[in-house]
Amino acid sequence: MTAAGPISVDAFLADSVSSEEGKLHAQGAGWNRILTAGLPTLQGRIGLGLLLRVPAAGAGAEHQLEIALHGPDGERLPLGVVAEDGGAPIESVTGTFAVETDGAVEEELLPVAINLDGLRLEREGIHRFVVSVDGAAIRTLPFTVALHDD
Repeated sequence: MTAAGPISVDAFLADSVSSEEGKLHAQGAGWNRILTAGLPTLQGRIGLGLLLRVPAAGAGAEHQLEIALHGPDGERLPLGVVAEDGGAPIESVTGTFAVETDGAVEEELLPVAINLDGLRLEREGIHRFVVSVDGAAIRTLPFTVALHDD
């Protein structure tokens, strides 16, 4: 278990993710490398598929979810810009969640699909999406940005 409590998360990177009827649907899932001809580069779409595992004993409580991107030196990177704010950076994706249970299972699964369009990547190296619940990082999704010679 983590400092965030008994909540855990399974996660993956994909080209696109959606959540329908309590299930995740992914296209191009299971990668950890972005090859590009030059930097900076704009990534068309990056999907994050999350399965939050909430023990039935913890059901009903409200929790804070945050997704942030960290660069090769651990620095926090913007996920995009808010057009109506004149280009203010989006530092993270946040939201709250709570699950209810009927007591028939030991844990409830909460599928979460996040798609980021036009993510600007400026440097080679290992980048990490950090998934936090209630202020504690509980999962990282590392991926490498590298130049190719084509």
